[in-house]
Amino acid sequence: MLSPSTGRDVDRPMQWQQLLSRARLGSQEAPLASSARTDFQRDFDRIVFSSAFRRMQDKTQVFPLSKVDYVRTRLTHSLEASSIGRSLGTLVGERVIARHGLADFEAADFGAIVAAACLAHDIGNPPFGHSGEDAIRHWAHDGDYGARRVAMLTGSEAEDFLSFEGNAQGFRIVTRLQNPDNSGGLQLTCATLAAFTKYPRESWLGGSQYDGVSVKKQGFTAADRASFETVAQSVGLIARDNHHAMWCRHPLAFLVEAADDISYRVIDIEDGYRLGHFSYAEVLELFWPLIGDPDRQRPRLEHIRDRKDRVEFLRAKVINEVIRQVVDAFLDNEAEILAGRFDVPLLALLPLRGPLDALIDNAAARIYCAPEVVSIQAAGFQVISDLLERFSQVVDDVAERGERATSRSRMLIQLVPEQFIGPARQPVRDPYLRLLLLTDFVAGMTDSYAVSLYKKVTGISLPGG
Repeated sequence: MLSPSTGRDVDRPMQWQQLLSRARLGSQEAPLASSARTDFQRDFDRIVFSSAFRRMQDKTQVFPLSKVDYVRTRLTHSLEASSIGRSLGTLVGERVIARHGLADFEAADFGAIVAAACLAHDIGNPPFGHSGEDAIRHWAHDGDYGARRVAMLTGSEAEDFLSFEGNAQGFRIVTRLQNPDNSGGLQLTCATLAAFTKYPRESWLGGSQYDGVSVKKQGFTAADRASFETVAQSVGLIARDNHHAMWCRHPLAFLVEAADDISYRVIDIEDGYRLGHFSYAEVLELFWPLIGDPDRQRPRLEHIRDRKDRVEFLRAKVINEVIRQVVDAFLDNEAEILAGRFDVPLLALLPLRGPLDALIDNAAARIYCAPEVVSIQAAGFQVISDLLERFSQVVDDVAERGERATSRSRMLIQLVPEQFIGPARQPVRDPYLRLLLLTDFVAGMTDSYAVSLYKKVTGISLPGG
């Protein structure tokens, strides 16, 4: 039976040769026959050198606007997740190549794909982390102007804002907003883009209910549906619905998810220790059940004098053991994954699931609700909501009234870069695209820039003041 969305045989499992497609979105150039850098390594480099990636150095991971240099930002978290992802991909690749006789690929190709996808996995997060995502959704639901504005839209066009998602914004950044003059944006390989997309579906599913981790959120906006369809066809994803844009995950997306889960669960505890939210004894109690071969590791741990260094040693050993178990879980379920019948996080299958869950439970109880975290997130929530409320009215006023727009609107619109308005600074006519460009602008801000702009437009501070 052929899927009407992809033209592929849905009874036939996904094939690694196609899943590892080197075709680049938006480019007609043939993949490189040979090079010192593979196509997938080029993906990694393109992300590293992008301005959107650099901006993550001033975007919240857990502790917003932290003055402590040690604490992770979105940038350092993404680098660490990428390192874990490279290990996962390479270890899985060795076994998959041996199982399937993939003569055209090396284990390092798997590692490079997962590493690149992990590197970009948070690139679409707005300022102030998940609080920023919540602020955009709140504005679309309950903003005085925002709710009325979004109510003009229907289907996925409305749901893109009502259920705003950093993952979908990330796909937008790497395929459209970064290098906007290029078709396909960064023109990454379809293999990397598919592995990046943990939630391969549009935002509105018409009330239909589906099971599985891959449908919890959306992975692309209505404006970017055609781009993801191209990616899905290129790598041979299995379509899940005849009426909505929805596919089974690329197998390597499970490794991307696992790398992110490992990183934040373990690293948040380490950061919490450095900021005084956990004692050394508490960290030891949390990490020790996750250590492989504890009898061998205990003398090495006791040889380390500084407790901060001990925590770093424990963190490394925990990550190493969880990586080993994730690789086993993926390989044990490879056939089901390729058939599109597997849709749970790999960490949920591990023998170490209990101690891993204890990490996130303790972080939630002791870190995520800490006063210094909540107070700045609350302020950030207000900043994002207010910027959207103000600028959406400004852009609509100029779009609908032109030279008859208020002097305030004609003044404030100068603060929005042309890329997020329209050619020659004339707002685009389509109400959906106009609003989408505005969320591109706000979501792309760093924490510091969002606060600075908010202060300027509210009169809290003046340039040079």
